[in-house]
Amino acid sequence: MSVDTSTNLLDWDHEPFSLEKRADVQTPDSTTGEAEGGPRSFGQNSQVDDNDPVKLRERLTRLQADFENARKRSFKEQQDSKEYAEFDMTRALLPVLDSLERALQAGPCEGMDLRSGVALIHKQLLEVLFKIGVYPIHALGERFDPRIHHAVSTVDTDLVPDDLVVGELQCGYKFKDRLLRPAMVTVARKFPADNGQ
Repeated sequence: MSVDTSTNLLDWDHEPFSLEKRADVQTPDSTTGEAEGGPRSFGQNSQVDDNDPVKLRERLTRLQADFENARKRSFKEQQDSKEYAEFDMTRALLPVLDSLERALQAGPCEGMDLRSGVALIHKQLLEVLFKIGVYPIHALGERFDPRIHHAVSTVDTDLVPDDLVVGELQCGYKFKDRLLRPAMVTVARKFPADNGQ
């Protein structure tokens, strides 16, 4: 006895293949058979999580808490770093303070002794400042530079070139590459032309 399968083949050839219409075909998304009650695929989990407002809210809350904790930790580290930098600088200045106190406790002395003592303390203070990155700006004899010099007066002269620093009223300082204080200087200026008079 032969079975005619031509109609079945014709149906398969002419009908579009549809998983919904075929109850006997199982897919990974199918809720029947082995997949029932089983774990969902990775794609399904992430899709459900991304669309679930409760889970999205929980995730956002965790991210905000993590961000806030990181911000607080960073702020505390910055404060600690600043505090310990000031601590180290203060400790480095204590020997200079000790030297000044010893100078004040000393008895009456001659002018040269006082001058040499103050010179030693000045040298000691400069060494401490060098260690933390503070350097004086040498202005005398240099060409005037408005970025690091502050001209408080000018001197009319023909003896030196124009815009040359001929006097330093107050030393300027840099901290590493940044200007702490400009040098207060006197700048040479050429005599104005006579114009034939």
